[in-house]
Amino acid sequence: MSTVRTIRRIGAVSAAAIAATIVFAGPASAHAEVTASTPQALAKDVVLTFTGEAESESAGFTDVRVVLPEGIAPGDVTLDEGPKGWKMKPTKDGYTISGPKLAVGTNAVHKVKVRQLPDAKSLAFKTIETYSDGKVSRWIELPGDGPEPEEPAPVLELKAAAAGSKPSASSPPPSKDADKPSDKASDKASGESTKEKADEEESGNGGAATAIGIGIGVLVVAGGGLWVFKQRRSA
Repeated sequence: MSTVRTIRRIGAVSAAAIAATIVFAGPASAHAEVTASTPQALAKDVVLTFTGEAESESAGFTDVRVVLPEGIAPGDVTLDEGPKGWKMKPTKDGYTISGPKLAVGTNAVHKVKVRQLPDAKSLAFKTIETYSDGKVSRWIELPGDGPEPEEPAPVLELKAAAAGSKPSASSPPPSKDADKPSDKASDKASGESTKEKADEEESGNGGAATAIGIGIGVLVVAGGGLWVFKQRRSA
């Protein structure tokens, strides 16, 4: 009897341990992932799929922010597919995609097309997810030599670049003042305009001075002639 009871107790303890493991492992298993249509360095027009696993039992996703790794500019990324009604907006270091609240328990999945992947062995995409109740999940920890991160950023492992592949220059977003003349050009034009105006004024002033001088000369001559005429008449 004692042996049977011992076996039963061991079985009950084991079952409880397994159940506890499942309960505590549930929330920890939720995470963010990234996959690629062509996981290879310097590959072009690659579609990246981001999956944010839902971990809230009362709220749905409303916003996902992705920080792009070095070598990928926000201008090199375009939205390929996302949840209905969600729109993409570039940021200084990546982009955000947001829209109407997703149903509770629905994963946030979206795809973006990258013009070209950088020449690297792996790429980490720090991801921040926001729920409709304000809760925020930050998958931003990078792998290192220490213990495994509790909130790891999605990491994409890349194959070596194909032979002959070369990186192409990123296209920076057009400047708001692109159609306006540069400050130097504007200053130069302003300087030339001012010089021309000054020359015109100087020329005009010189002409006026000449005219005044001639007028004074005429008056002096006329006055002298009148004085001589009076002297003669008096004599």
